[in-house]
Amino acid sequence: MAANSSNGDQQTTSKPPPQPSPLRFSKFFQSNMRILVTGGAGFIGSHLVDRLMENEKNEVIVADNYFTGSKDNLKKWIGHPRFELIRHDVTEQLLVEVDRIYHLACPASPIFYKYNPVKTIKTNVIGTLNMLGLAKRVGARILLTSTSEVYGDPLVHPQPESYWGNVNPIGVRSCYDEGKRVAETLMFDYHRQHGIEIRIARIFNTYGPRMNIDDGRVVSNFIAQAIRGEPLTVQLPGTQTRSFCYVSDMVDGLIRLMEGENTGPINIGNPGEFTMTELAENVKELINPDVEIKMVENTPDDPRQRKPIITKATELLGWEPKVKLRDGLPLMEEDFRLRLGVPKKN
Repeated sequence: MAANSSNGDQQTTSKPPPQPSPLRFSKFFQSNMRILVTGGAGFIGSHLVDRLMENEKNEVIVADNYFTGSKDNLKKWIGHPRFELIRHDVTEQLLVEVDRIYHLACPASPIFYKYNPVKTIKTNVIGTLNMLGLAKRVGARILLTSTSEVYGDPLVHPQPESYWGNVNPIGVRSCYDEGKRVAETLMFDYHRQHGIEIRIARIFNTYGPRMNIDDGRVVSNFIAQAIRGEPLTVQLPGTQTRSFCYVSDMVDGLIRLMEGENTGPINIGNPGEFTMTELAENVKELINPDVEIKMVENTPDDPRQRKPIITKATELLGWEPKVKLRDGLPLMEEDFRLRLGVPKKN
């Protein structure tokens, strides 16, 4: 049974977890681990699939509706005997036999979740309900990628898992923030009521290759602008902070959480904190020293600061980020240049 939740009181389950497939207890033949990744054609999801597929004992099924993801991110696995890709929307029921569920499906950038807020909250609520129902039926362990947005615009800095957050329930970002908070509630209710093995990761800002180029997130914005020779648009006041975790570190944290003994929630992010102005200056220096930095109006409910306390991840999972921002940005630049067709000048 998973250890107690790290978020406050002891979490007791009223019944043992559902039995996994009899294949897990086979005496003579150890069958492969069957893993479902929802949102597996997305930015983090596709990197997770890459890592899972490296293990020859894993069979990976990806379910994605391509609202923000792309088949292109998975092209090297299409046709592989241990890989399967399903065009599926998680707000509809999915019947598959699996042992592990990584539930990543959800638009995660403001441009996409504000474009269709109702779809976003449906994905978070109905999608999570459907995945929990599947986990209950087949006895699978399920990991939810929640978000630092559950802390809202935090009044506590940096943020520990025990902090309950400061969230506007009726703002333009609420479909995402509150949607993820409800998803966490559902996870714990299924855990307590039905004994489902759950894992919750609260992931902080993540960057790396395969991010959507125009997704409105600050790192992709700055890199795309620098490559195109456009001014880097920093939202006022420029002193708001974020912590940026490179995608390979994030994937490592998610796998450690899934295979460990703790339900979470556990913060997974890089505690290195940068102001938006500092980030813009780094991008300018590393990618295009000729661009200017321009201040623009801010969006509503933009959190002033974000920095995870990762003590739990370090102590319980043996995880800490390895890639520094200045090392990760050039790797992302290379990917963006290829996709934008703008070669680097010598």
